[in-house]
Amino acid sequence: MPFEVPADLDPVLLPLAFLLGQWAGAGLGQYPTIEDFRFGQEISFSYVPGKTFLDYESRSWRIDEDGRKVEPLAREHGYWRPQPDGKTIEVVLAHPTGVVEIWHGELDNGKIELTTDAVARTATAKDYSSGHRLYGLVRGDLYWTFDMTAMGKPLQNHLAAQLKRVGA
Repeated sequence: MPFEVPADLDPVLLPLAFLLGQWAGAGLGQYPTIEDFRFGQEISFSYVPGKTFLDYESRSWRIDEDGRKVEPLAREHGYWRPQPDGKTIEVVLAHPTGVVEIWHGELDNGKIELTTDAVARTATAKDYSSGHRLYGLVRGDLYWTFDMTAMGKPLQNHLAAQLKRVGA
């Protein structure tokens, strides 16, 4: 699906313009404290004319070997805030599981690398203390990985997925 940069997009958002729209696909989840699993995911990036952030929403669910939805998994909502230098970004994410994250990172021509700056958890949230995410546009698909430090384990891969653009 061809993508055109919206005419009313603030210039600060241009390094992230490739993310705009809806994406869907599948990935793999793993961590030493759980069984490996397959998941489906839908994410969307949108903007408000005149504002310098992208609105982000993600939802995922466990899938079976045929790709059918089995049960809901994670949700997250937040804001991606590229900085005027065109090279750095701040991301704020909230999760219904009682976790809020502040990320910072670098933008590089279709590649985004993020590291947590702060993680806050409610008293009932699972142990999670830091993360690293990598996003990249490869031949029109959005690939991403998420490494985390949680449950007393060191930083290691937890999720990876390949998403295809499904809407503008």
